[in-house]
Amino acid sequence: MFNGKNILITGGTGSFGKKYVEHILRDYTPNKVIIYSRDELKQFEMQQVYNAPQMRYFIGDVRDGARLMEAMEGVDFVIHAAALKQVPAAEYNPFECIKTNIHGAQNVIQAALAAEVDRVIALSTDKAANPVNLYGATKLASDKLFVAANNMVGARRTRFAAVRYGNVVGSRGSVVPFFRKLIDQGASELPITHPDMTRFMITLDQGVQFVLKNFERMQGGEIFVPKIPSMRMTDLAHAIAPDLPIKDIGIRPGEKLHEVMCPADDSHLTLEFDDHFVIKPTITFAFENDYTRNRLGETGQPVPQGFEYNSGNNDDWLGREDFLAMIGDDGR
Repeated sequence: MFNGKNILITGGTGSFGKKYVEHILRDYTPNKVIIYSRDELKQFEMQQVYNAPQMRYFIGDVRDGARLMEAMEGVDFVIHAAALKQVPAAEYNPFECIKTNIHGAQNVIQAALAAEVDRVIALSTDKAANPVNLYGATKLASDKLFVAANNMVGARRTRFAAVRYGNVVGSRGSVVPFFRKLIDQGASELPITHPDMTRFMITLDQGVQFVLKNFERMQGGEIFVPKIPSMRMTDLAHAIAPDLPIKDIGIRPGEKLHEVMCPADDSHLTLEFDDHFVIKPTITFAFENDYTRNRLGETGQPVPQGFEYNSGNNDDWLGREDFLAMIGDDGR
């Protein structure tokens, strides 16, 4: 479905954007792939690797609605990956986080509607479910905006959806490269914020494939959640450096012990498919959708009342060997 199409990625110089471009240029023949981001150095560095004739690089910030409208002219598909994502930084800089994650989301929606983009997928996070930190709260607001945007389409073909997943192994700023840096610097111990802490884990490849597949599945208004394994942070540290002791440094501002991707409060809206969940919209649209059957013909069933998809009570856990294989794919 991407052959001959124009695709725009906000925040496209990040870990997801680079991996997405790798996949889209390898597996499809798009007409244009537009990287929209605000950092000229990162764009320059990305151009040295991804310089195919289809590539376009636009300097711009999602806070700038007019620039977004220029960039989206003639675009068929949009992936909204731009965000301020560091939990402690968001706690200390709340106004900036809100400007990018909420106002920026609104700008993306309005530009997509003006350009009559076909489909838009916004990248969310497990921290948007029952948020306890500002980053999660802004991403929940963003999710709500993208779901509600389907009520603004009128006669346009444009549809909006969101994809929510957990920690991306090996992505910039994540725990694996952080631990590796400490090890390279000769650290005598690895810091863990709590010995019982768990997280959902997904590779960049898995995240990109999930987004690509959901462009085919989406009808508009869904939040897609992949079924992925959990891991204890102590097990992760021991897997990377079996001989190093662990130091408990305490939970950081705005941090959870376990992450949730499908809250119990949304169980009446949640459908389970073979390899993913769908959280249906709480509101109704002018167009009707049967979310139990997606555009690929896959069928889902309602989950039990009170069901919660939680990294602490997950049925699927990563062991040491599986985790090492995972970081072998996406690590340095």
